[in-house]
Amino acid sequence: MALSERLDAIRDAAKTRIPPETRAVMERSVADLRDSGILDGVAKVGQRAPDFTLPDHAGKDVRLSALLARGPVVLSFYRGRW
Repeated sequence: MALSERLDAIRDAAKTRIPPETRAVMERSVADLRDSGILDGVAKVGQRAPDFTLPDHAGKDVRLSALLARGPVVLSFYRGRW
């Protein structure tokens, strides 16, 4: 199964677990964000990330360009608990 098919299946399954009233609020919020034009500033697939520095798990600053010098980098964004 392709990734897009798996993601579609996950989305469909989530719709059955989320109460309709809650889902309506979520979908309206997503539509409002899309209508606001905020997606114009979102990075596109394949677009290079700007160089940045963030602390690692030990609090030491790590720069993206330094990691890229050693090879490919996977960025993972964790939004935390809802």
